[in-house]
Amino acid sequence: MKERACVANAEAGEPMLSGWLMLLIAFAYLGLLFAIAFYADMRSDAGRSIISNPYIYTLSIAVYCTAWTFYGSVGRAAGSGVGFLPIYLGPTLMACLWWFVLRKIVRISKVHRITSIADFIGSRYGKSALVGGVVTVIAVVGIMPYISLQLKAIAVSSNVLLTYPQIADNAATRAFYADTALYVALALAAFTILFGTRHIDTTERHEGMVAAIAFESLIKLIAFLAVGLFVVFVLFSGPGDLFAKAAAVPEVARLFSFDAMPGSYASWLSLTFLAMMAIMFLPRQFQVLVVENVNETHIRKASWLFPLYLLLINLFVLPIAIAGLILFPQGSIDPDTFVLTLPMTESAEFLALFAFIGGLSAATGMVIVATIAISTMVCNDLVIPFLLRMRLLHREDMSGLLLAIRRGAIIAILLLGYLYFQLIGESYALVTIGLVSFAAAAQFAPPILIGIYWKGASRVGAVAGLLGGFLVWAYTLVIPGFALSGWLPQTFLEEGLFGWSWLRPYQLLGLDLFDPITHAVFWSMLVNVGLLVGVSLFANQSAIERIQATLFVDVFRQGSQTRDSRIWESTSSVSEIREILARFIGVEQAAKAFQEFALVEGQSLKDEAPAESGLVEYAERQLAGAIGAASARVMMGTVVKGEELSIEGVMKILDETSQVLEYSRQLEQKSQELEAATGKLKAANERLKELDRLKDDFVSTVSHELRTPLTSIRAFSEILRDSPEMPATQRQEFLDIIVKENERLTRLINEVLDLAKIESESVEWEMQSTDLREAIEEALVATQQLVAESGTVLYKDMTNQAVQVTVDKDRLIQVVINLISNAVKFCDGNRGRIWVRVYARNGMANVEVSDNGCGIAPAEQERIFEKFHQVSDVQEGKPRGSGLGLPICRKIVEHHGGRIWVESELDKGSVFKFVLPMEANA
Repeated sequence: MKERACVANAEAGEPMLSGWLMLLIAFAYLGLLFAIAFYADMRSDAGRSIISNPYIYTLSIAVYCTAWTFYGSVGRAAGSGVGFLPIYLGPTLMACLWWFVLRKIVRISKVHRITSIADFIGSRYGKSALVGGVVTVIAVVGIMPYISLQLKAIAVSSNVLLTYPQIADNAATRAFYADTALYVALALAAFTILFGTRHIDTTERHEGMVAAIAFESLIKLIAFLAVGLFVVFVLFSGPGDLFAKAAAVPEVARLFSFDAMPGSYASWLSLTFLAMMAIMFLPRQFQVLVVENVNETHIRKASWLFPLYLLLINLFVLPIAIAGLILFPQGSIDPDTFVLTLPMTESAEFLALFAFIGGLSAATGMVIVATIAISTMVCNDLVIPFLLRMRLLHREDMSGLLLAIRRGAIIAILLLGYLYFQLIGESYALVTIGLVSFAAAAQFAPPILIGIYWKGASRVGAVAGLLGGFLVWAYTLVIPGFALSGWLPQTFLEEGLFGWSWLRPYQLLGLDLFDPITHAVFWSMLVNVGLLVGVSLFANQSAIERIQATLFVDVFRQGSQTRDSRIWESTSSVSEIREILARFIGVEQAAKAFQEFALVEGQSLKDEAPAESGLVEYAERQLAGAIGAASARVMMGTVVKGEELSIEGVMKILDETSQVLEYSRQLEQKSQELEAATGKLKAANERLKELDRLKDDFVSTVSHELRTPLTSIRAFSEILRDSPEMPATQRQEFLDIIVKENERLTRLINEVLDLAKIESESVEWEMQSTDLREAIEEALVATQQLVAESGTVLYKDMTNQAVQVTVDKDRLIQVVINLISNAVKFCDGNRGRIWVRVYARNGMANVEVSDNGCGIAPAEQERIFEKFHQVSDVQEGKPRGSGLGLPICRKIVEHHGGRIWVESELDKGSVFKFVLPMEANA
C-alpha cells in the first residue's frame, strides 16, 4: 500500500484536470448518448426495435442506480458499514414478486394504454382527473429532493476533479449565475427535451431513451468496478491486505459489524420496505418497468438479472469506503467523493475522469427518465384537465401544444430541483436526500397494490389516503429540512408546531423510538393505508369506478383486449371521432390508428357512417395514450353526441355480462367434467369388455383343462375295470396315465385356489432367511423330469457367493417352477434351450429364466401378468395354459418387495426376470 504517497498527493499540488477537458468529454459523452437514442428511434420507426430483448430491459431498470448509488452508497458505508445494503436488498426481494405483481401491472397498462403512474392510479379509480392530479402533485414535490441529489452529485464531483487536491466548496457564497449546478440543470433540461419530447406517441414509449439509459447503466457499472479494482489491487495488495489494515484501525473496524448501522433493526426494515416500493413506484421506475416494457415475458429474466446487476455494482462499495477512511483520516475528505478522490491520490486522472463519466451517467439517466415521466404527468393530469375545465382548448392541432407543455414542465421541474438544492440540499448527505424521495414514492404503493387486488377500493378512499400520507410525509421529512437549513426556526423541531410537543415532526404523537426516516415511513403509511381502506369501506362507488375496478382486478380473465366504453350510447359519426383524435396526436397518427382498427375489425370506416361503440372505445384508448385516461374521457364526452348510459343501465349490462360469463364458465367447466367422465366411462367399459372376454377365455380354457384329464381318467379307469385279464405291463401304463392326469387336474385346481387365497390376503406366509441359490436348486430338481421328458436342455449359472433373502421359501420355489414350466411349454422340443441365472447386484437378488422359444409380442408382455390372460399358440392360435401362473408369480414376488417382468422378441425367445431385496447384512 502506498499510504504515504497518497496522503502527500492529497496535501499539495495543483489541480490535475482541466475544466475545458472535463467539459469537452462530458458533452462528447452526452452526444454519444443522443446518437444512440437517435439510432434506436430510427430502428423503431423502421419496425426493427433494438430494445426488444430482456437484457436491454434489465439495463434500463438499472436507472434505479443513480448518483446515490455511485457516490452516496460509499458515503453511507463509510458511516454505517453495511447500512447501505437495505437500499439494494429491497429491490432484490421485490424482484422475486415481479412475475406476479409487475406482470399484472404491465398487462393492465397495455390493455388500457397507461402512460404514467398518475394515469394508472387515476384510471383505476374511475378515470378520475382528481386522483391523477393528486398523484402528480405528490410526484412533483417528492421528486424534487431526488433531482437536487443528482444536481448536487454532478456539481460536487466536477468541483472535486477541478480543485483536487485543495478541494474547496464555496457554493454558499457563489452567485447563482456562477453556480455549476444551475448550468447542469439547464443542460439536462435541454438534453431531456431532445431525448423525450420530439413528438407525441400514443404509447408514450421512448425507445431511443431506453437504449441510451441501458448504455448508461453499462457504463456506470464498468466505471464503478474499475474504481473498485483499482482501490483493492493498486492502492492495496488485494482484499486481504485492505481488510487487515482496516481491522487495525478501531474506527474503521467497527464498519464490519451490524452495530455500526444507526437505528437498529427497525431502520433496516423501513429502508428495505422503502426500497421495495421505490423500485416499483418511483415515477421513473414505473416508466421503465411498465410504460417502456415491450414484452411482458422479459420480466421473467429481469427478475434474476437485475439483482445480479445490483450485486455487481455494490461489490466494491465497502472496500472503497474502508480505503477512503484509511487514507483520509479525521474526515479530511467527504466520503461521498471517495470514488473520485481515491484514484486522484495516485494521479490516475483518466480513471477519475472515467469515474466522473460513470457518475454523470448515473445522474443524467435518472434525471432524463424522471423528468420525462413527470412532464407527461403534469401535462396529462394537471394542465390538460385544467384547460378542459376552463374550455381553453380550441386549436385544430393540439400536438404542438402538448409538446410545448411537456417541454416547459421539464424546464420547470429541473429548476425546482435546483431551487431545492440551493435551499435544503446542502443540509443533507446524498443518501438522506434520496430517502426523502423514496418515502414520497411509497405513498403510491397502497392505491396501486390494494387497487389491483381489491375491487372495493374507492376513489374517495384513494384521495384520502394519498393526501393523508403526503401531508404526514411533508410534515415529518420535508418541512424539517427547511428548519435544518435555517429557513424555519429550530424551535419547530424541538417544540413542535404551535409549541405543542405532540406535533414535533421527529416525535409525532410522542413516538420517539425511530430515526427520522423510519418515523416518517411508519406514520405516513399508517395514515395512507388506514384512510384508503377505512374510507372505501363506507364509500359508494360510481358506475365507472366499479367498471374500472373489475377490469383492473380481473385483467387476466378479461384477455388482452378489454372494451369498457360500451357505456357510451354514441350517435357521432366516424369523421367526428377521427377529427378529435387528429387534434391531439396529429393527422398522420390518427389515420394510421384508424387503418389499424379497420384492419383488425375487418370493416371499412366511412366518414358519414355512425361511430359504433367499439370505435369510440378504441379512439378513447388512443387518446388516453396522448393526454391520459381522465382527459381522454372528458374529450370523448365533448364529441360523442349521445348520453352516457344511466347507472342502472350500466349495471344491467355489467350484470348481464357477468352472468353470461359465469354461465359460460360453468358450462365450460361442466362440459370438461362430462368429457372427462365420458372418457373414464368409455375406458371402464372397454376394460369391462376385455375382462368379460378374458373371463370367457378362462372359463373355456379351464373347462377344457378340467375336461381333458377327467375324460382320460374315466376312460382308462373303465378299461381297467372291464379288462381284468389285461397284461400287467399295459395295466401299469394305464395307471401311470391316470396318475399323471390326476396331477394335472390337481395343479389346475391348486392354481385357482392359490390366486383366490393370495388376493383375499388369507395366505399364511412363512418368512425365513434363505440362500436364494438353495431355493433355485430345489426348483430345478422338481422340474428335472419335466425338462427331460420335453427334450429341452437346461443350463444354470449361479454366483459362488451366498444370496441371502428373507422369503417364504416354498412360495419362491413355486415361482421358479412356474417360470421353468412356462419356458418348457414354449420351447421347441429337442431344440429347446433354457438358462437359469442367479446373481446379486446393488443390494438386490436377481433371477433370470430365459428360453429360445417362440417369444412374446410387445403388446402381450405386460398383459401376460394379468388374471385370465393367456398367450395363444403361434401356430394353432389356441391359449396355452390356464392364464393364472404368471399372475400368481407377480403376487408372490411383489409381496416380498420385489418386481417381475419379461423381455422378449418374437421368434427369439423370452427372458423372465425378477428381483428381491437382499438382507442388510448379506
